[in-house]
Amino acid sequence: MKKIEAIIRPAKTGDVCDALNKIGHPGIMITEIEGHGKQKGLEQRFRDKTYRTEFLSKAKLELIVSDADVEKIAGAIRQAAFTGNVGDGKIFVYPVDDAIRIRTAEQGEVAV
Repeated sequence: MKKIEAIIRPAKTGDVCDALNKIGHPGIMITEIEGHGKQKGLEQRFRDKTYRTEFLSKAKLELIVSDADVEKIAGAIRQAAFTGNVGDGKIFVYPVDDAIRIRTAEQGEVAV
Protein backbone atom coordinates (compact mmCIF):
# COMPACT_ATOMS: atom_id res chain seq x y z
CA MET A 1 0.00 0.00 0.00
CA LYS A 2 1.03 3.58 -0.62
CA LYS A 3 -0.05 6.98 0.62
CA ILE A 4 -0.42 9.63 -2.06
CA GLU A 5 -0.23 13.18 -0.77
CA ALA A 6 -0.91 15.97 -3.25
CA ILE A 7 -0.60 19.70 -2.63
CA ILE A 8 -2.73 21.52 -5.22
CA ARG A 9 -4.57 24.77 -5.92
CA PRO A 10 -7.85 24.89 -3.93
CA ALA A 11 -9.76 25.75 -7.12
CA LYS A 12 -8.72 22.40 -8.59
CA THR A 13 -10.08 20.14 -5.81
CA GLY A 14 -13.40 19.64 -7.61
CA ASP A 15 -11.66 18.69 -10.86
CA VAL A 16 -9.39 16.25 -9.04
CA CYS A 17 -12.29 14.64 -7.14
CA ASP A 18 -14.20 14.24 -10.42
CA ALA A 19 -11.17 12.61 -12.05
CA LEU A 20 -10.75 10.21 -9.12
CA ASN A 21 -14.44 9.30 -9.23
CA LYS A 22 -14.15 8.54 -12.97
CA ILE A 23 -11.39 6.01 -12.36
CA GLY A 24 -13.25 4.46 -9.43
CA HIS A 25 -11.24 5.58 -6.41
CA PRO A 26 -13.68 6.09 -3.51
CA GLY A 27 -11.69 7.54 -0.60
CA ILE A 28 -9.94 10.87 -0.17
CA MET A 29 -9.10 13.25 2.66
CA ILE A 30 -8.84 16.99 1.94
CA THR A 31 -7.27 19.59 4.22
CA GLU A 32 -7.06 23.34 3.63
CA ILE A 33 -3.48 24.47 4.21
CA GLU A 34 -1.22 27.47 3.63
CA GLY A 35 2.38 27.52 2.52
CA HIS A 36 4.82 28.41 -0.21
CA GLY A 37 7.31 26.70 -2.43
CA LYS A 38 10.25 28.07 -4.35
CA GLN A 39 8.36 31.19 -5.37
CA LYS A 40 8.24 32.31 -1.69
CA GLY A 41 4.72 33.71 -1.80
CA LEU A 42 3.08 36.20 -4.10
CA GLU A 43 3.48 39.91 -4.76
CA GLN A 44 0.49 41.89 -6.05
CA ARG A 45 -0.17 45.55 -6.86
CA PHE A 46 -3.40 47.24 -5.86
CA ARG A 47 -4.01 50.99 -6.13
CA ASP A 48 -0.32 51.75 -6.61
CA LYS A 49 0.66 49.78 -3.51
CA THR A 50 2.55 46.50 -3.50
CA TYR A 51 1.31 43.77 -1.19
CA ARG A 52 3.24 40.63 -0.38
CA THR A 53 1.45 37.41 0.56
CA GLU A 54 3.95 35.09 2.21
CA PHE A 55 1.72 32.01 2.44
CA LEU A 56 -0.63 30.90 -0.31
CA SER A 57 -3.82 28.89 0.16
CA LYS A 58 -3.47 25.28 -0.97
CA ALA A 59 -5.38 22.03 -0.60
CA LYS A 60 -3.71 18.86 0.66
CA LEU A 61 -5.21 15.62 -0.64
CA GLU A 62 -4.39 12.31 1.02
CA LEU A 63 -5.24 8.89 -0.38
CA ILE A 64 -4.24 5.36 0.60
CA VAL A 65 -4.04 3.13 -2.48
CA SER A 66 -2.78 -0.27 -3.56
CA ASP A 67 0.68 -0.41 -5.09
CA ALA A 68 -0.83 -1.31 -8.47
CA ASP A 69 -3.00 1.85 -8.54
CA VAL A 70 -0.33 4.45 -7.72
CA GLU A 71 0.56 5.42 -11.30
CA LYS A 72 -3.07 5.59 -12.44
CA ILE A 73 -4.20 7.71 -9.47
CA ALA A 74 -1.15 10.01 -9.43
CA GLY A 75 -1.59 10.52 -13.18
CA ALA A 76 -5.27 11.42 -12.75
CA ILE A 77 -4.40 13.93 -10.02
CA ARG A 78 -1.60 15.46 -12.08
CA GLN A 79 -3.76 15.82 -15.17
CA ALA A 80 -6.77 17.29 -13.30
CA ALA A 81 -4.67 19.73 -11.21
CA PHE A 82 -2.56 21.00 -14.13
CA THR A 83 -2.78 24.65 -15.21
CA GLY A 84 0.75 25.06 -16.55
CA ASN A 85 1.52 27.92 -14.17
CA VAL A 86 3.87 28.19 -11.20
CA GLY A 87 2.12 26.90 -8.08
CA ASP A 88 0.29 23.91 -9.60
CA GLY A 89 1.60 21.81 -6.72
CA LYS A 90 3.39 18.56 -5.95
CA ILE A 91 2.53 14.88 -5.52
CA PHE A 92 4.34 12.74 -2.95
CA VAL A 93 4.15 8.94 -2.57
CA TYR A 94 4.96 7.21 0.73
CA PRO A 95 4.96 3.55 1.77
CA VAL A 96 2.21 2.42 4.16
CA ASP A 97 3.04 -0.56 6.36
CA ASP A 98 -0.47 -1.42 7.49
CA ALA A 99 -4.04 -0.22 7.84
CA ILE A 100 -6.54 -1.31 10.50
CA ARG A 101 -10.28 -0.71 10.31
CA ILE A 102 -11.34 0.15 13.84
CA ARG A 103 -14.92 -1.16 13.60
CA THR A 104 -14.07 -4.65 12.29
CA ALA A 105 -10.35 -5.00 13.10
CA GLU A 106 -9.67 -5.89 9.45
CA GLN A 107 -6.03 -5.32 8.48
CA GLY A 108 -4.16 -4.57 5.27
CA GLU A 109 -5.68 -3.51 1.97
CA VAL A 110 -9.16 -4.82 2.91
CA ALA A 111 -9.24 -2.19 5.69
CA VAL A 112 -8.82 0.60 3.16
